[in-house]
Amino acid sequence: MELRRLIGVSYRAAWRIKHKLMEVMFEREQTTILSERIEIDDAYLGGELPGGKVGRGSENKVPFIAAVQTNNQGHPLYAVFSTVKSFCKEEIEIWAKRSLRPSSFVVSDGLWCFQAVKAAGCLHKREIVGKDRKSTSMDCFRWVNTILGNLKNGITGTYHAFDFEKYANRYLGEFQYRFNRRFDLPGMFKRLLFTMARSWKVPEHKLRLAED
Repeated sequence: MELRRLIGVSYRAAWRIKHKLMEVMFEREQTTILSERIEIDDAYLGGELPGGKVGRGSENKVPFIAAVQTNNQGHPLYAVFSTVKSFCKEEIEIWAKRSLRPSSFVVSDGLWCFQAVKAAGCLHKREIVGKDRKSTSMDCFRWVNTILGNLKNGITGTYHAFDFEKYANRYLGEFQYRFNRRFDLPGMFKRLLFTMARSWKVPEHKLRLAED
């Protein structure tokens, strides 16, 4: 709606421009690889479906992996947000081989499937979270929790709601693109323009296809 007001086009045209921007951001972030120390967590977009399952089994939630690389001073450097079909060993292994550099040190909660990062040559440490130990109060998950909170608040405050199952990759890709280039905002805009000028045409009917 804001883009529509700023450039004076129809809602449909503004939607098309916005999604083309996000598609470029998403595609550029597909080569991002995390290394060194990495905090990882399971996350979801969407709420519970009335009358359906609750928690991790909800049919209305889109699962995605949130991972944040930190430096020796404990500050966040880069992040990766990737949708997965489910949190199972096979999905985590495929993701880890694509997104993590071998010999990285990965910290996760007790979710068993995260041990699959070892198949990508990574070291893995499980920090068990329970009733007496909340992940939000654990320093080892400080940045992945903080950045996940910023992501979800940003989506809720800016977009309110969208088709999570269909467009989650683009919205996550947009946030990841901005976060990973946050130290060079003028350069980020210039590089985005350059990349868009070189990208292929994407007509609206392709933009509206499901992510698969």
